Amino acid sequence: MTDLQRVQTAVQSIQRNIETVIVGKPAVVELLIAALLTPGHVLIEDVPGLGKTMLAKSLARSLGCAFQRVQFTPDLLPSDITGVSIFNQKSGEFEYRPGPLMSQIVLADEINRAGPRTQSALLEAMEERQVTVDGITRSVPLPFLVLATQNPIELEGTFPLPEAQLDRFLLRVSIGYPSAEEEREVLRRFRNVDPLDALQPVVAAEEILALCTACRRVYISPAIETYILALVRATRENAALTLGASPRGSLALARTAQTLAAIRGRAYVIPDDVQILIVPTLAHRLILSSQARLHGKGVSNVLQGVIEQVPVPVEEVWSEP
Repeated sequence: MTDLQRVQTAVQSIQRNIETVIVGKPAVVELLIAALLTPGHVLIEDVPGLGKTMLAKSLARSLGCAFQRVQFTPDLLPSDITGVSIFNQKSGEFEYRPGPLMSQIVLADEINRAGPRTQSALLEAMEERQVTVDGITRSVPLPFLVLATQNPIELEGTFPLPEAQLDRFLLRVSIGYPSAEEEREVLRRFRNVDPLDALQPVVAAEEILALCTACRRVYISPAIETYILALVRATRENAALTLGASPRGSLALARTAQTLAAIRGRAYVIPDDVQILIVPTLAHRLILSSQARLHGKGVSNVLQGVIEQVPVPVEEVWSEP
């Protein structure tokens, strides 16, 4: 079995497992798995009650990963998530008591309700994959994925995430309400038992690291590279935006496109991969101008306009020569 086949087989197993719990959200599940394999972190922005916690738990159980959920509140301290050093009178030494960030999949619930210091502690773990307690740096276990949530409606008593931290999230996704038939299926599926209780690991956490390496080998042709750069530069020159995507945004778009191509069984990236991912990877990195907001434009609308504006490369063969 080739590396690409291993990626596709593993991802399909994870998807099927999660979809025994999560109804009707295959695109969201695919994006979460793509973030895991890229690797990167995900900001889930949606109203309460749509299954964000259930989705995170389903992913963790499908991988057999250590899972922690942290409810972010204004009084949450950095040490509450990174851990603390406690003096042991018997040994005469300080012992480290790990916090929830020393897990593999961390659900940071309502991240914008925590103060800036706690958000910064989370930022270090996300970016550097390490935490620092009392001057000592400790690596987090791998694979490591932060799924942060925030409610876009209720903003009282919140601390908006600064642009520097938003830029650290690989993807921003929205689950959305289910259709009438999907909601009926939810009622039936959860009527007697919780399907999450029966969920078993289908892929070992250690295998995820090998799959990440395989995704990095997916080929990006020079024409696709030029296309990605043209899309990103168009956001910087768009009059509807006061802040365009950074080079970290172009790197996120390229790397996630590699992963999506691997998930879909291809050893090369095509323009469709880039177009599918441009909103999840770039929208949260952009700031609308006051005029655009005044006219009711959204970032997603602006990005759709960018896709229409930038010529799609035409090439018969996207695979590596």
